Amino acid sequence: MKFPFKNVALIGKHKAPEIAEPLLNLAAFLTTRGLTVVVDDLTADHLKQNPYKVMNLDEIGHAVDLAIVLGGDGTMLNIARTFAPFRVPMVGVNQGRLGFLTDLTLDNMHASLVDMLEGKFVTEKRLLLSASIIRNDEELYSGLAFNEVVIHRSSISSMVEFEVGIDGEYLYNQRADGLIISTPTGSTAYALSAGGPIIHPGLDVLELVPVCPHTLSNRPLLVSSNSELEILMHRTSDVRVRYDSHTHYDLELHDKLIVTRYSEPVFLLHPEGHSYYHTLREKLLWNQML
Repeated sequence: MKFPFKNVALIGKHKAPEIAEPLLNLAAFLTTRGLTVVVDDLTADHLKQNPYKVMNLDEIGHAVDLAIVLGGDGTMLNIARTFAPFRVPMVGVNQGRLGFLTDLTLDNMHASLVDMLEGKFVTEKRLLLSASIIRNDEELYSGLAFNEVVIHRSSISSMVEFEVGIDGEYLYNQRADGLIISTPTGSTAYALSAGGPIIHPGLDVLELVPVCPHTLSNRPLLVSSNSELEILMHRTSDVRVRYDSHTHYDLELHDKLIVTRYSEPVFLLHPEGHSYYHTLREKLLWNQML
């Protein structure tokens, strides 16, 4: 991560034309402070008058010191996977519903960014998952996930049957509607809905959460983030693996899914005083009296 920041990318929520006005206002604000602003090409499609340089995400990864994302958690998930190999830090401005990953609001973003551009910020590293699909000893697909990698059946197929191993050791056979392999970041997403625990993002662990398991003794399990997880498919009928609900791949009998921690983290920047517990209280409404 490079500081002080000189080149900043602005990225808006996909297919959200209402983001144009606040994004251009933010761009003008950053320019007056001497920063060079670039806009990603998909966002630029929603800007009628754009005086700023336009790049695709890969080009931006090579060119900027900081990315400011105006959107929700879904937007942050997508951009984080793209920028992690380039070690580009990210700041989120919430335009979604929950906003676990987006600290700033449209109302306070200018004031908060003034301090952050002067170095008054907290840096947080979040881990990513790397998952590869192996068929007949050949890698068919590999992708990254910020929240989770999920094996799941379709609405019409029968239960999924699979075998789980950790670091070469057999763990269990499972019949279930699916399996969630989650990062701490993803512990407040699908894994939470399936009965998994909330995990502080500072912990170096991964979470395995079965979805509607046939055997009630199968419970969520935490393992070291340095573990290698292997899932061998024993029964598949219209079964897929999904990466953060953004990309997917169809699985077949005897396919293996190998999941490990990705070599590079995601860098999130927060205003000084940021508290994960405050975020939980606010987003999960824990501060409301019953």
